[in-house]
Formats: sequence, C-alpha cells, structure tokens
Amino acid sequence: MLFDTGIVFAALDSSDAHHLAAARLIDSGVRVAIPAPTLVELDWLGGSRGVPCMDAVLSGVTEGSIRVVDLTMSDYTRMRELCGAYADLRLGFVDASVIAVAERLGEDTIATTDRRHFSVVRPRHVTSFTLVPHLPA
Repeated sequence: MLFDTGIVFAALDSSDAHHLAAARLIDSGVRVAIPAPTLVELDWLGGSRGVPCMDAVLSGVTEGSIRVVDLTMSDYTRMRELCGAYADLRLGFVDASVIAVAERLGEDTIATTDRRHFSVVRPRHVTSFTLVPHLPA
C-alpha cells in the first residue's frame, strides 16, 4: 500500500489528531511503500514541528519495513501533467508523486490523512482512490 507523508507523520507524532488511526494502520502489518520525495517532506515536517521522526523512518527503511519507491522519468512527466491539471488545487510535488507512483504500480489504495487532494484527483487506472484509514469527520 502506498503511504502519503501525513499518515506516516501522524503515526510517529503522538500529539497528532490522527495518531491512533495511523499507528493502527501501520501496526496492522500492511506493507508500507512511500515515494522517495516523501522522505524529504517527513524530514521538513518533523523539523518544523519539533518531532524527531527521521531516525524512526530511516530505521524502517534500512530494516525493510518501509519500501522507498524511486521516481522514474514517466513519473515526473505524469507529475507535471497532474500539477498542471490540478493547478487550482495546488496539488504539489509530493502529492503528485504519490499519485504518479500509485498509477505506475497499479495501487488503488492510498494511506493518507489528506482527503482534500486525494479525493479530488482522478487517477488514470481506477475511478478514484480508496483512502485509508477511515477518519472521523
């Protein structure tokens, strides 16, 4: 399953409103895959919020519980298309990378706390993404 930045960060930050749901999802044994740009955003987010999370993330990467998916040239091309098509949404580089990688890998489920972007974008390979975990309104 492909994970977005927010859900990984929520799992690591006990003060995050979605911490419990995020931690349960990760602890469920689902295979965590993240696009490479997510690492940079996690580092920035942790630093800006005073949550030292990179050691845990890099530990997961080196131990094999987190798979980092590098971007391909076709991903960059698709990201450019997505950012242009959803310019009013201000999709952004990292979210576009999640969508491009999901399309390339045929993933229909994204683990995210970001309902604003991922519920609006229409992927090429499915009608819409299934977003997990279920978050209270």
